[in-house]
Amino acid sequence: MNLNLYDHARDAVRSLYDTRIDTPAVLDPAHYFPAADDFVGHWQEIRREALAIRQNLAQVPRFHDIMPEQADISANDGRDWRMFIMRAYGVDIPGNRARCPAVSALLDRAPEVVSCVFSFLAPGKHIPKHRGPFRGILRFHLMLTMPRAPDGDVAAILEIDGQPYRLGEGDCLLWDDTYPHEVWNRSDQVRIALLLDVWRRDMPYDMEVLSRLVASAVRLGMRWNGVSYGG
Repeated sequence: MNLNLYDHARDAVRSLYDTRIDTPAVLDPAHYFPAADDFVGHWQEIRREALAIRQNLAQVPRFHDIMPEQADISANDGRDWRMFIMRAYGVDIPGNRARCPAVSALLDRAPEVVSCVFSFLAPGKHIPKHRGPFRGILRFHLMLTMPRAPDGDVAAILEIDGQPYRLGEGDCLLWDDTYPHEVWNRSDQVRIALLLDVWRRDMPYDMEVLSRLVASAVRLGMRWNGVSYGG
């Protein structure tokens, strides 16, 4: 997609959502994503599958290899942000799901999950401040490996709307990625997280319709561009 067209479309859609949905940056998973407990309860199995994928990390595509329009946050510093994608906007990647049976079983029980990826953040990687495109989905973070600083504190920090979040292994967070956010991995180790995009509950009807149109447009764009998910 033309980058200017992408930016203008993203900003227009985001502005519309901002006028119709007013919720905080961090949300209660008990209401918005009850299946969170299922994923957290199996986090160690999920971690084992992610560690197996890491054995051949060079085969996992970088985010900007999949979506060139994200190069400003993925290729900004020459350090890798790699994504092992099992589901993307409702489209399953059968080969990748087959490699992760524990995650795949959880996805079968959680149809509200729109996208599912293992995120591998390279040592020293900084994802600069940015905002997601629309509020029809929420982001669920489940931390699988967290490097530690010499003082024992977490070495990779997620900042959302100016507030730092320090997630330990097995910790989770449900949040709205249309709020400004950035990430630093201030360590010499890869940080691994399971990232889920979850369909937002309780949207106004017009926003529900718009969200489904946006998701359909993204799927069409992926097919048009012949996106390859590697793995």
